[in-house]
Amino acid sequence: MQRLLLAVVLVGVSVAPVVAQAPSAGTAAVLATTLNNGLRVLLLEDHRSPIASVQLWYRVGSRNERPGATGIAHFLEHMMFKGTHRYGPRQFARLIEQNGGQDNAFTTQDLTSYFVNIAADKVGLVLELEADRMRNLLLEPKEINAEREVVIEERRTRTEDDPGSFLGEEVSSLAFKAHPYGAPIIGWMEDLKRITPAEIRAFYDVHYVPNNATLVVVGDIEAPAVLDQVKRQFGGIARGADPPPVVVTEPVQNGERRVIIQKQAKLPIVYLAWHVPSQKSPDAPALETLSVILSGGRASRLYRSLVYDRRLALEAGGDYSYFSLDPNLFWFWATPMPGQTPETLEQALLDEMEQLRSEPVAAEELARARNQVEASFVFQQDSVYRRAALLARFEMIGGYRLLDAYVDRIRAVTAADVQRVARMYFPADRKNVGVLLPLP
Repeated sequence: MQRLLLAVVLVGVSVAPVVAQAPSAGTAAVLATTLNNGLRVLLLEDHRSPIASVQLWYRVGSRNERPGATGIAHFLEHMMFKGTHRYGPRQFARLIEQNGGQDNAFTTQDLTSYFVNIAADKVGLVLELEADRMRNLLLEPKEINAEREVVIEERRTRTEDDPGSFLGEEVSSLAFKAHPYGAPIIGWMEDLKRITPAEIRAFYDVHYVPNNATLVVVGDIEAPAVLDQVKRQFGGIARGADPPPVVVTEPVQNGERRVIIQKQAKLPIVYLAWHVPSQKSPDAPALETLSVILSGGRASRLYRSLVYDRRLALEAGGDYSYFSLDPNLFWFWATPMPGQTPETLEQALLDEMEQLRSEPVAAEELARARNQVEASFVFQQDSVYRRAALLARFEMIGGYRLLDAYVDRIRAVTAADVQRVARMYFPADRKNVGVLLPLP
């Protein structure tokens, strides 16, 4: 940890080493403001190396899509690289690359993020490009139709030809009857083939407005000077109408749901999923800790029991989406060893849950899980990209200052908390089960 907090860098042409300031893991140094048009701006100086991460996060993901137009948020993410009136197709990536930077983007259920990691003295260029494409995309039908084939191929490769992803998609759609979390982020194939340029334009106009975005810059910057640049580039963009809120509440699940898929694969796969609350719940830290106890590395229960001791599984894991905006799923999965059946693995996963319900975790095991969560959190401070992403993620769920309380919330989790949430949220009669059986 000490290695992460002290860094030696060379600045400019000077040959004398300069010991940089140890970065604070908190948010006290963040310069935060909101422009008149609603754009949220978070700036943080980190002078350990002469680079910066510029990230623009929009509050739009698959959660904001309607049935029949699934995948449109991710489709639009692709189109953000297809040019504006000022900078033509593919010029964004070309200019970033010419200036030594790296750019990319991703779409989740809740948001779409664009980021550029680049030399700190090039931040102005990135701000100009991002401000330009916030409202000036060409979105030409010819380019949309060409990119449609790229997105369709991405779906084939990453979902339809990937047994694990395919099964996960089926379980999600089974678990959610009403909430859009049941639809895949990349969209259903039928929707990808049908979505029109007019729909993409309308989606862009509704959601890509300054009052639906957060701009974060972390790195070797002078925050007040960057704020002036931000105001020059983004300040003239008109505020848009507030995007419609997502008001769907998933009804309570009544009974077990199960899907069995037969598909070409080498081995079976078993997924279990339960509905759990989001980070807004006071139980979120205990669920986060429980996730690590079960699946955080080779010392975790699932690996130690199912993979190492009992030799039932090739791999086993679990996941809780702490940053999910709405209540989501807590996942478990396992791939049986050759010769083991999916039924055996499913029962073994349920036995692990039953043990958590019936016996409090040992003090050492709980301490190890809390330390893993904290260490992972601290390690992220070593990267300007991850520091920026953390600020943005906490801003998305209610405010960047929530970051300051995260570790304390994890440290406060007790063995009784873990046992309580295991009993409350994982009843055997409300599970969602997915089994993939390999076709010969």
